[in-house]
Amino acid sequence: MNFSKDLLRLSILLIFLVGCNNDYISSSISNPTPKEYLKYGNADIFLLDGYVFSNAQDVEWVKELKYELGEQVGEITKQANKASKFESGTANKLPIGTKIFKTDTPAYIAIVNGEEIPYLKMVEG
Repeated sequence: MNFSKDLLRLSILLIFLVGCNNDYISSSISNPTPKEYLKYGNADIFLLDGYVFSNAQDVEWVKELKYELGEQVGEITKQANKASKFESGTANKLPIGTKIFKTDTPAYIAIVNGEEIPYLKMVEG
């Protein structure tokens, strides 16, 4: 009789522990990484403060934005084509020295030889 009570308690405990473990349901959702973009040969990205920014000059709604340049938020300090080499300030296509500006819209602007190129922050959401 004692054995069956212990077995019942153990079964209830196991069911409780398995039911509380939701690792199989959800995995951690995080923002995209350079690795996810660099597998495509035409990617034009930079990494700034832990976020990947992707070239958006061909995105229709971005083309139609009227924006005002805000403060400078970064500068490209390094070029790399391998994700493992990316750190804040690294780009795969923008030249070193490119300044990055915030705007009053979702777009960020990289200025290259006087041309304003829009980029969008890539976030999971």
